[in-house]
Amino acid sequence: MAVQEWLPSLVLFNESDGDWDKYLSLIYSYFKADFIDSNCNYRGIKIAIKRHPLIDDKEATFFHLITEGKVEKARKPDLSRCERIRWPKPIIQKVPNNDIKVWKNRRNDETRLCIWFEEAEYLVVLAERKNYLLLWTAYTVTQKHRKVKLNKEYEDSLKS
Repeated sequence: MAVQEWLPSLVLFNESDGDWDKYLSLIYSYFKADFIDSNCNYRGIKIAIKRHPLIDDKEATFFHLITEGKVEKARKPDLSRCERIRWPKPIIQKVPNNDIKVWKNRRNDETRLCIWFEEAEYLVVLAERKNYLLLWTAYTVTQKHRKVKLNKEYEDSLKS
C-alpha cells in the first residue's frame, strides 16, 4: 500500500540490531521530539500527553502508543504500533484533509476525537479535556470488521 509522501517512514525494529532496549530508546526519542520537546496542536487546540504513571522514566502516553491490550497493567509491546511512532503528530496536524476522516464518539463517559487515515489503516484517538486534547492512543486498523465499524461511526457522525 502506497501511503501519502508526507507520512514519515516506519521505524523498524531491525534498525536497532534486534536490541529491544536500543529500539525503545529510538522510538522514545521520536515521541519525545514530537510531544515533549515541541508543541503539537489539532486545529489550534493544544495536544497534551498523560505523563503519569512514569514507567522507566517514560510517560504513560508513550507506552499506550506502543502497546496493546485491554488490561492496562498487562499491555504488551506491539511492533506495528512501535513502527508508526512518528505518525500521530503529522496526521493530527494534517487535518483538515480530505483523506483523513474525523469524528467524535463517546467512550467511558468521555468525548473522544477519532482521526482516521484510512489509506494508511491508522487511527489516532484524542480525549477532550476542558482547554486541550489529550493524546490517548493510536494504532493500526487492518481487520475488516473494525474498518466497517469505524466507517459506520464516521457516517453516523455526518448525520448528526
